[in-house]
Amino acid sequence: MTDSDASDPRPRDKAANSGPAIEVEGLKVHFRTSAGLVRAVDGVDLAVQNGAFHGIVGESGCGKTTLARAIVGLQSATAGHVRILGRDRADWQRANRKGFARSVQFIFQDPLGSMSRRQSVLQTLEEPLRIHGIGNAAARRRKVGELLDLVSLPASVLDRLPRSLSGGQRQRVSIARALALDPRVLLCDEPLSALDVSVRAQIVNLFARLQDQLGLTIVIVAHDLAIVREVCSAVTVMYLGRVAEEGAARPFFADPTHPYSQALLSAVPSPDPRVEATRVPVLLEGDPPSPLNPPAGCRFSTRCPVVIEACRVTEPQLRAVQHGGRSACHLADTSGHPIL
Repeated sequence: MTDSDASDPRPRDKAANSGPAIEVEGLKVHFRTSAGLVRAVDGVDLAVQNGAFHGIVGESGCGKTTLARAIVGLQSATAGHVRILGRDRADWQRANRKGFARSVQFIFQDPLGSMSRRQSVLQTLEEPLRIHGIGNAAARRRKVGELLDLVSLPASVLDRLPRSLSGGQRQRVSIARALALDPRVLLCDEPLSALDVSVRAQIVNLFARLQDQLGLTIVIVAHDLAIVREVCSAVTVMYLGRVAEEGAARPFFADPTHPYSQALLSAVPSPDPRVEATRVPVLLEGDPPSPLNPPAGCRFSTRCPVVIEACRVTEPQLRAVQHGGRSACHLADTSGHPIL
């Protein structure tokens, strides 16, 4: 099948829909620099279920954005494999790049930087439809109207340039453009970080509504755990290029088993004043080590408040804990109880 095929090439068979939407095995992304080898992503396994709203969280520099970009092929991988909707991502992109784009879309952190500043909103939303030969001019205009309705934008924005829009409006246009080809998988790189606090809740609610309404599989890279707790059904915590903990969102937020996850969650303010009054943040000493020279053993060992000698020698592997997730900690209690 080639890019010129008129039929929708996306896998729709039952087998393709029954498994995970995204499968990542042993993914590594290393960069050679004058200072040495940067191990941005260093052996990540990840599974995102069909229809899930999956959050990838961690501190700046942990590799979460590089992981998301490598999943969709925007960043070359050093090693490992990625399957999306049951197909090898690299083979799919080589054989049918347009078909891949119609199934998988990426939303960038900076909506203004990801759009042409010379194109109106109408031109921005029509462009993917024209490139993929979808409909005539009238049909494309109807589709643009439907996209505006999906993201709750008025038709009055169609003739405006991106620079004349507010941050929230730009992000809505960016989301609408990503939805133009009716994708099944959406990856979002910090889509809220460039927005005012007052606008973030609106965009979060929009993502949640779209995920439910369209049956999308959404992966969102974020550092705001309060937002992830609000909308995500599953969570992956990264630290220094590796997965520290993963699992369903509800048990993860109720009972994290990795010391790093516990420290992150302890810093999240609670809207309940009674809970907030009893919150005791776990203070971590120092900064994360450099990905140029990660420590031996557990990568969190240099900052962990409960480190033992085994942590400094042997790197822990992800293992199952009782609440159904997995934790890369030598001390993780398989009963699922916190260890701090």
